[in-house]
Parts: sequence; structure tokens; C-alpha cells
Amino acid sequence: MDPADRSMFDFLRGLGIEDVPHSGAKGFLAHLVGVFRDLEVWGCGRDVCRAGLFHAIYGTELFRRWSLPLDRREEVQSLIGERAERLAYVNCLMDRATFDALLESDGPFRIRNRETGETMELSRHDFDDLVRVHLCDWLEQVARSAHWDYRFDAYRRMAQRLGGVAQAAYDRVFAQAPDGAARAWPPSPPASRPAGA
Repeated sequence: MDPADRSMFDFLRGLGIEDVPHSGAKGFLAHLVGVFRDLEVWGCGRDVCRAGLFHAIYGTELFRRWSLPLDRREEVQSLIGERAERLAYVNCLMDRATFDALLESDGPFRIRNRETGETMELSRHDFDDLVRVHLCDWLEQVARSAHWDYRFDAYRRMAQRLGGVAQAAYDRVFAQAPDGAARAWPPSPPASRPAGA
């Protein structure tokens, strides 16, 4: 194991998030590590894997059970690198509707910060890596959460945008969906919002 990876895991353990509920029977830390490991299997670079490990560190549009205060961003940047932290930050603070609207776009990639209303602009490379992190996050947990219909069209378009290993992972995971779930168009909204996305 890379010593830098060990220090990142130790940092997260030190936050006391192992027992924070996330998706199904899995805790928050286990989910973060699962996303990190899946991105490694996908062959993603170090920045993307680290962004995956910290993808919900500041909370997300749906996951609000725990969040690191934003005044600790510099600490996270020094630990995982500026690019990885920025991808994680955008994943946490983005308004998902503005993100979803860009999935067939060639740019510019402007995403609304749901807290401040400001625009966060990304390069195509960063946007595609954000898509990787965001899709991998959902694929790691959807079977446990059983919210197969949640943003189904958006996740399908993410997989199509990325192709390759991401598309294969999407196909493999969604093949587990119960009959009628996440297959009809348009998808029906879930009875309740998933807790861990």
C-alpha cells in the first residue's frame, strides 16, 4: 500500500466516521473505501481514486449525516492533492440538476454550487473524471440501497459518456435490478430518497 494512501485512510478513521450509517448495512467509511477500490479496479489515476475516497467528505446533495467543515479544505488538499480535493469538493457541493444537464455536452462545463449559487467551471478532463467518481459512487451502493430508479437516466448517460470499463460496470450492476426497476422509461421516482448518494 502507498504510504500516502495509508495516511488518507488514517485521517478518515480519525474523523470517527466508521459507524456513521450510509447505504444499507454499510457504514460511511466502508463506502468511501469501496469507491476508492472500485476506481482503482477501473484503472483510474491517483487523483481520481483519491477524489473517490473523499467524494462525500463535505456532505452531498443527499448525504447529510456527516460532513467535514469547509474551513478544513486546505488540510484535505495537502493530504490528497489540489486536483483530487477539487473534484471531491465539486461532487459534494454541486447542484445535481446542473451536472446532469451537461452529460451530453462538449462544454463549457459550468455547474451550480447548491450552497452559494456560484458557478464552478471545469475542464472537459475534470468533468469526465467527476462523472467517473459520481457514477462509481452510485454503482458501489445502489444494490444495497435498492433505489434503482433514482436518477436512472442520468446514471445511464454517465455510463454511456464514459464507455469502456465504466459502461461494463454499470451494465453488471444494473443487471441485478429487480424486474421492472430502473428499466421503464421514464423512471418512477423512488418512494423515499436514498440516504447515501
